Amino acid sequence: MTGSCFAQMTRPILGALFLTATFLAPSCSPVADPSVIHAPAAFVMPKDAPALPNVLLIGDSISIHYAEKVRKNLKGEADVCHIRSNGQSSDFGLKHLDTWLGDGKWDVIHFNWGLWDIYRRQPTPKERSRCDKDGRTLSIPPGQYRRNLERIVARLKETGADLIWCTTTPVPEGEPDRRPGDEITYNRIAAEIMAKHGIATNDLHAHALGKLPGIAMKKGDIHYTPGGYAYLAGKVADSVSEQLRKQPRG
Repeated sequence: MTGSCFAQMTRPILGALFLTATFLAPSCSPVADPSVIHAPAAFVMPKDAPALPNVLLIGDSISIHYAEKVRKNLKGEADVCHIRSNGQSSDFGLKHLDTWLGDGKWDVIHFNWGLWDIYRRQPTPKERSRCDKDGRTLSIPPGQYRRNLERIVARLKETGADLIWCTTTPVPEGEPDRRPGDEITYNRIAAEIMAKHGIATNDLHAHALGKLPGIAMKKGDIHYTPGGYAYLAGKVADSVSEQLRKQPRG
């Protein structure tokens, strides 16, 4: 349970330019990411408490928006860090995982990929044979998602941290770039992998579904109101706290 979260996440990127007050690592997406603007507190590393366990949150903009609230919920119980980037798709995660993990010790890693994987985009010329009727294709097909998660899990297990998989949150009707139900298919793939490896699961999908549409930012939006993110953060914090209680003391 030793080592600063900040130090662990900065050693691999010494000499990199700091981008805005969020201290973003160069692993951030080259694409403009509104989550960086609207939730910069997620990337501010907590003051290290050496006696407390270190917790790492990995995920997309959903986790970015609840990260600060999770940190507050676990104050005095753990130092909570979020990767200093949007985790995007599982492909992106594989490319940047080593940088995000750094060279320190993590006690718990709470992780998710999914919403970027099921994003439906315009296909490349080679992909046109498998595009949908609307002329779009999944960013990361199911088989590739499965392979990516297997590799991600293998790498995360090397850290020795207790792992918590977080299910992908719901896709509402009317979401323009994703199809409702795709997240369920991908959650099932992830469930098989996590069961095989004995990894705990935080079912944030079911948790969010219980309050929708009341906590949705707006109709057809995958994002949430501030109260909605607080609701999600409570579930994440409880999941992490439960895992920490299972760890040997001393």
